[in-house]
Amino acid sequence: MPEEHPAHKGASPFSITDTAQGRTASRPYQLRRAFNPGLRPGSRFAFFGTPPIPVLYGAETEEAAICETLLHDVPNAGGVLHHRDYADKVAARLILRRDLRLASFLGTGLRAFGVGASALTDTPASTYRQTVAWAQAAHAAGFDGAAWMSRRCNSDRAYVLFGDRVVPGDLEQDPGFGRIFGTGLDLDRLIDWCATVRVDVMPPI
Repeated sequence: MPEEHPAHKGASPFSITDTAQGRTASRPYQLRRAFNPGLRPGSRFAFFGTPPIPVLYGAETEEAAICETLLHDVPNAGGVLHHRDYADKVAARLILRRDLRLASFLGTGLRAFGVGASALTDTPASTYRQTVAWAQAAHAAGFDGAAWMSRRCNSDRAYVLFGDRVVPGDLEQDPGFGRIFGTGLDLDRLIDWCATVRVDVMPPI
């Protein structure tokens, strides 16, 4: 069971991870979506507030972004990625146009609260009601979002950005990068890469 979030336990102040202008983050998403407005079921750090605070998830690398989205429900031991799970997904690389202040849910940031990843960022979906409270506390403390080590690709960072703090002009899509996973060379690339992590990608019928 995750620990209580810091607002409830009088923990040390949040540690800060500064994400500098010009840094990039990768993000697979559905064709129609930008910041998630909170109309669907919640996730590790969303949703909170009335009305719900929109969020945008991303990752430090394309591989981590794929693991956190397309392969989210595929076991680490391997499995199958069905066509319906990637057919309408694309990926973009976002360039930051200003420095962001992100709550640090990794390394010494976790130690400052006296918790480990197993209490916050490496937990199953059944704990999301508890983990979202940490994002709410970070938002209340004035942060633009949070950073942590990806649960499914733990060599790389994952990010959540709060949509009432990070406005469209703060992010720019990299015109030199894009993926359309459902077709062509991008599908071939997805099939080849997933094979290296023991995942079989089912092609269109």
